[in-house]
Amino acid sequence: MKTLIWNFLIGISLITQLVSCKQHPEDVVSKYYNKGEFNGSVLIVKNGQIVCDTVLGFRNIEKRLKADKNTSFYIASLSKPFTATAILMLEQKGLLKLDDKASHFIALPDYAQDITVRQLLHHTSGIKDYENLFSKKGLTNQEIIDWLFHLKNLDFIPDSQFKYSNSGYIILSQIIEKLSGKTYSAFINGHIISPLKMNNTYVYEPDTVIQNKAFGYNKQKKPDDYSILTTGDGGIYSTPEDLYKFDQALWNNTLISKENTALMYTPFKLSDGQISNYGFAWFLEDKHGEKTAMHTGGLNGFKALFWRDLQHNSCIIALTNQGDAFPLDHFLHDIRKTIQ
Repeated sequence: MKTLIWNFLIGISLITQLVSCKQHPEDVVSKYYNKGEFNGSVLIVKNGQIVCDTVLGFRNIEKRLKADKNTSFYIASLSKPFTATAILMLEQKGLLKLDDKASHFIALPDYAQDITVRQLLHHTSGIKDYENLFSKKGLTNQEIIDWLFHLKNLDFIPDSQFKYSNSGYIILSQIIEKLSGKTYSAFINGHIISPLKMNNTYVYEPDTVIQNKAFGYNKQKKPDDYSILTTGDGGIYSTPEDLYKFDQALWNNTLISKENTALMYTPFKLSDGQISNYGFAWFLEDKHGEKTAMHTGGLNGFKALFWRDLQHNSCIIALTNQGDAFPLDHFLHDIRKTIQ
């Protein structure tokens, strides 16, 4: 009997230790900050409840200007979910169909005449990525389109492969402008940013003024700021709080229908039967029935993370302006352990 009681007490002690060992998300964020691996803003939500909302470090290192919850960070490819949402909004208005050819709306090279809107959204169009042009300051969408006209062919037969293409999302941006009669910036502002009261989110243009902007830095804390002007694939500054408003609008089907939301989170089957893990601007994962959607972004001194649990209304949003220093994958792994 004593042995049973003793074993029971040991079991209770071990359980108590295990529970007490589980870290709070904010402790994990602080650990990365103290190691010099994170400078920026984080928002973490578990089952619809905010469990961490913190900002650490500087928005301008030279001037020692501290970042705060209203500091806007460049989110790079996290802009793609905005583009995909805008395309689905146009689809709901009957202005396009997902299997329409993109060339019906804008001029494209001969080799790209048959690629569809759906293929652009899924990164299965074969349109070549413009990665080698990223270093050109002030790079614009029109310059990317002109560059595509100088190429001779697609990278592969559409739908035969998944290959990430920023150029494809620039084409989508051009389609949004053509069908709406507005600039990409005006459409995103009018249909997403303003209705959701995302007061610290901006589509960046040459004359955009962001009072509380974060400047980009490398691992050595040397300036490495955002310097191109493309939209559709990137071009947006935001905050974790504003991105959470976007997250909740998708969760509640405020912007797009329940059917289109489901479509956004549906992986694509390639022509050889393999399943791509990408929907419409979200990397998808389904393990043991747990469905998640994620996108990251990174350019110059910025890196961004947006991970979403599609079943439990949980998310992890982290934005940094010292991108080279941020081990994004390790950070996500450690934070997920605190909320799952």
